[in-house]
Amino acid sequence: MENFEELVQLLIENKMTIASAESCTGGLFASKIVDVPDASKVLNASVVTYSNEAKTKYAHVNPELIEKYGAVSEEVAMAMAEGIAKETNANVGVSFSGVAGPTGGTPEKPVGTVCIGIFIDGDRHCETLHLNEAWTRVEIREASVNYMAEQLIDLLK
Repeated sequence: MENFEELVQLLIENKMTIASAESCTGGLFASKIVDVPDASKVLNASVVTYSNEAKTKYAHVNPELIEKYGAVSEEVAMAMAEGIAKETNANVGVSFSGVAGPTGGTPEKPVGTVCIGIFIDGDRHCETLHLNEAWTRVEIREASVNYMAEQLIDLLK
């Protein structure tokens, strides 16, 4: 919670708003933001884009990106973050797409693979997390959103 309090405060100080497009985290990131007082000053919107169709419709991801790289990819995560920021007129867009398990993993993208995207006023950052595949779905989701908060704090300072 401490990281999310700091994140909300930094967004307020920087006069920025944020939006999220979440797949494997299922809205957990937005929920953590909403747990903080004054979240309404910074959170524009959050969409759970669990299906590929939702990624395309709400985050404006080109279906060809999904077809070429797969939904769990840095390319799609980056497109989700940028798409949701632009769709909601937010300064910051974040996204999560991954395999929280316990099923669904492949040798190329095992359980615990989470791609995150960050779009801040035109700047793009993305990476792939390789979390412990022995963790539970809850642990993978928690670790993903906490990591995102840490990254955003570092980028906004």
